[in-house]
Amino acid sequence: MALGIIGIVTSLILLITLAYRGVPVILAAPLASVVAVVFSGAPILASYTEIFMPAMAAFVGSWFPVFLFGAIFGVLMTVTGYAESIARTVTGLVGSRSAIAATIVTSALMTYGGISLFVVAFVMYPLARELFRVADIPRRLIPATIALGIFTFTMTALPGSPQVQNIIPGQFFGTGSFAAAGVGLVGGALIFGLGLLWLEYRRTALIRKGESFDSPESARSANGSSDSGTGDQQVTTLEPANRLVPFLPLLTVFAVNFACTLIIFPALDWSYLAEDKFGGVTFEQRMGLWAVLLGILAAILVLVALNFRHFATLWAGFVDGAKRSLFPIFSTASEVGYGAVVASVAAFAVVRDSVFGIGADALWTSVFSVSITAGLTGSSSGGMTIALNALGEDLRTMAEQEGVSLEAMHRLTAMAAGGLDTLPHSGAVVTLLIVCGLTHRQSYKDLGVVTLAIPVLVVIALVSLVSVVGSF
Repeated sequence: MALGIIGIVTSLILLITLAYRGVPVILAAPLASVVAVVFSGAPILASYTEIFMPAMAAFVGSWFPVFLFGAIFGVLMTVTGYAESIARTVTGLVGSRSAIAATIVTSALMTYGGISLFVVAFVMYPLARELFRVADIPRRLIPATIALGIFTFTMTALPGSPQVQNIIPGQFFGTGSFAAAGVGLVGGALIFGLGLLWLEYRRTALIRKGESFDSPESARSANGSSDSGTGDQQVTTLEPANRLVPFLPLLTVFAVNFACTLIIFPALDWSYLAEDKFGGVTFEQRMGLWAVLLGILAAILVLVALNFRHFATLWAGFVDGAKRSLFPIFSTASEVGYGAVVASVAAFAVVRDSVFGIGADALWTSVFSVSITAGLTGSSSGGMTIALNALGEDLRTMAEQEGVSLEAMHRLTAMAAGGLDTLPHSGAVVTLLIVCGLTHRQSYKDLGVVTLAIPVLVVIALVSLVSVVGSF
């Protein structure tokens, strides 16, 4: 048994090391799985084909539509010029001198509007770079500024977020994407406010030291990156006729999601789901996924309707979006497959029992287990899926027995996944730094504060508050 636990720890260290060194998770996860299997004494081939692959395939089967249409929606928002128009409109309202706030708000609007996180990163960098150049803000703060808008409060805290991290808990707790709206709004406001304060403080401190946009300390790394690098690829875009029109698709995602979750779906008869051909799925398990999926599809239709005369450009966007959806979902699914392999070894039962043996209630146990797995895998969605696949049923039973609000558990579990997931080896962090052409040494300190330290502290504070006063 001790050897099996050593194998789990060794495999996790290997996964983190490979990810940190830039090895794609889709390759690193199977290799780490082999290490865990070898130490446990389980058969390698059977563990791969009968445990790893089915778990990976199940994740793809459940979440592929969201990744696919989310990526397509993001590309269409780019090629139509709507994303850039939104950025310039927000900048005009906030003021170019408030480049940090403008970048955060614009990134947040796109993320909350349903655009894939990775797509937002690519779209936002050229815009943020120009804003920071005009305001002469050290460019080393660009990754943290974009990350605050896309990897934190809009991803997990704000009720109704169409991001997958806000949908996953509903599959296990029978809740919708608007669960515990009050808790989410308070948490989102705290993360946004504290993150903005930190970035403004850092801007002042760096400028006081004499650092500027073009300072060597803040310049691009010397590894061959240049201002024509990955993040600066230009896309031929269409010019929207009205500055308000680009906001319509984002509003459509929210409106359809809200209407389906709280009005339309509850009024329909879902008794047919009890039929054997639907595999025993319940309405509560799929409500959040279906509502978000319909919201994104409706927004795509709005985009097509508004730009139908440029259908050839839109079709190219559909094709490009479909291609861009594959790497993110298979990377996350590969991590889920790794989690399934680890959960299958006998030593994992000891780890699971240790988690439940800490004596905490369901809320603290859920937050703790998801935080740890998200941190170890460097993925909020992958870590949360791994933890809830292994512990979800037990956590729900425990919560019902203790009278803990499942809605509060949904919201705080999602927020917990968005904390330690941005440790240095995180694929999202590595990708964002590559897009911005900066290194961990230059930018991770600030990125870590706004996406890791602040969210973790906010979650701890909210769990403590909910434990005392209940959900709100």
